[in-house]
Amino acid sequence: MNIVAKLSAVAALAILACMPVHAANEQQNKMKECNADAKTKALEGDARKTFMKECLSAAKEEVKKDLTAQQEKMKTCNADAKTKALKGADRKKFMSECLSK
Repeated sequence: MNIVAKLSAVAALAILACMPVHAANEQQNKMKECNADAKTKALEGDARKTFMKECLSAAKEEVKKDLTAQQEKMKTCNADAKTKALKGADRKKFMSECLSK
């Protein structure tokens, strides 16, 4: 494997490694939103537990969809870069722009 391929693989892994952090932050934000909604609705006891479970389950599904979408975007960008035979700085720039869309 040449150096460009190795660097590309490392960059791809770095991007994928950051995704769970993003997902964790999204889940934390959703937890805050669900807590605020439960408080606004003055929910207590079992009603609050049920509401929180449903609210957070919906949040997990949203995070899964976001991760899947990001992984698909990564595959598409990699394929496009390969088709265009991009290497080195050109490939890095292309990948950065492609993934930020």
